[in-house]
Amino acid sequence: MDLIDKPLVELVQGLGRKEYSSEELTQAYLDAIAARDGEIGAYLLVCQDALEAARDWDAKRAGGGPLPPLAGIPVALKDNICTKGITTTCASRILENFTPPYDAHVVEKLRAAGCILLGKLNMDEFAMGSSTENSAFKITRNPRATDRVPGGSSGGSAAAVAAREAPFALGSDTGGSIRQPAAFCGVVGMKPTYGCVSRYGLVAFASSLDQIGPLTKTVEDNALVLNLIAGHDSRDATSIDSPAEDYAALVREKIPVGSRTPVGSRTPAGSRTPVGDGVKGLRIGLAREFFAQGITPDVRDAVLAAVKKYEKLGAKIVELSMPNIANALPAYYVISSAEASSNLARFDGVRYGYRAKAAGLTQGRFDDIEDFYKKTRSEGFGPEVKRRIMLGTFVLSAGYYDAYYKKAQQVRAIIRGEFDKAFEECDTLVSPVAPTVAYKIGEKSANPLEMYMGDVYSVPVNIAGLPALSLPCGKGADGLPVGMQLIGPPFSETRLYQLGAAFERETGGCL
Repeated sequence: MDLIDKPLVELVQGLGRKEYSSEELTQAYLDAIAARDGEIGAYLLVCQDALEAARDWDAKRAGGGPLPPLAGIPVALKDNICTKGITTTCASRILENFTPPYDAHVVEKLRAAGCILLGKLNMDEFAMGSSTENSAFKITRNPRATDRVPGGSSGGSAAAVAAREAPFALGSDTGGSIRQPAAFCGVVGMKPTYGCVSRYGLVAFASSLDQIGPLTKTVEDNALVLNLIAGHDSRDATSIDSPAEDYAALVREKIPVGSRTPVGSRTPAGSRTPVGDGVKGLRIGLAREFFAQGITPDVRDAVLAAVKKYEKLGAKIVELSMPNIANALPAYYVISSAEASSNLARFDGVRYGYRAKAAGLTQGRFDDIEDFYKKTRSEGFGPEVKRRIMLGTFVLSAGYYDAYYKKAQQVRAIIRGEFDKAFEECDTLVSPVAPTVAYKIGEKSANPLEMYMGDVYSVPVNIAGLPALSLPCGKGADGLPVGMQLIGPPFSETRLYQLGAAFERETGGCL
């Protein structure tokens, strides 16, 4: 097995045993990027000092003494996560030359853990999209079939892991932007509970929905990364101030029988409940609404076959109904667009690098400051971003606020209540991540509403602020990956990881 094919956990162990050096490992990934990324297009920027950083960690390892947990391990980041001294563009012209003066909280955590930054990854502009076709700079292709999209908006992150161009990556999830690319590319992606991971240094799209999370080869790798990035941060007012669980230590333990996590509660760090036999006794919920709208037979069959495996392991399948789930998608696009309209108002051409010129791309001179703003924003933002800004501005405008934004927030409360009720009947919900496998590049770009419908199973999780794990569960049309989504109550990440790991052990991993 080549170095770049090894799971993250094995890479950490191999470095610890000095089977290879951090320089050799980092070079292997840089070679993979050089060989493959011309076709895949996952990276917007490759860090030229990565090898130097690797040599530094090798020297520290040779000197003996304690090292941080991921000393000398490379990582790649979605390009809406701020990195000090390294451009952070959000795949937008308007931030093309923006170099943050600080690191995001998750970047601080990864640096402290010893990680080496390989580069910044492509995405849909400002995380607005489901295919990574909306980047201002390039289209990213799915490594499983290069005529297909990798999903979005964290398409570069999923593609980099699937193409073995990074051992793991971070993405952000506002309405499925970690889980859907993970499903399309056949990797593992976690959208943590809202507030579990600090959003400090994440360029905001929709502040009440955004959450950073990891994309990895395996469930155990994913748990290890969440261990490093989760936790309270006083700079983020929405960060939850409570003890984090040791996901990496708990993921291999069998799932506690009869341990029902009350909605909104959190297991104290280090606590242990007597374990049962695998998933035996766990109640897995199937909401019929998650298997209805637009789902293709191949996706339905793959997910239901995975559920049968859980049933074989002793889980109890509970069928239920969540009738208001269908309302999550329109509520999401009202809320997210309204928040985007407010958040993106700061990009006016005065700061952050890009501004229109009086001659060149635009004709003539500026009439006044408003004209300057209009021309800068018209040139700097792409079509999808402008579409959502206009929608958000409309739903927040006088006379329409109550009819749209306020009503969407009321729907949000109803959906949260519906999940609470569902988790009284079951411990975990299982659903598809997306209604189809990865579609062809250009297939849906001319019809935004059709592309929005691809988020129908992922956005309810963000609306309710819940954790959800996407992992490959089989293959669909044309042999493309199908993703299964495990959804739990707030702060049930450990249970989701344990369930995911049990499925990986049962199947040997699907891809």
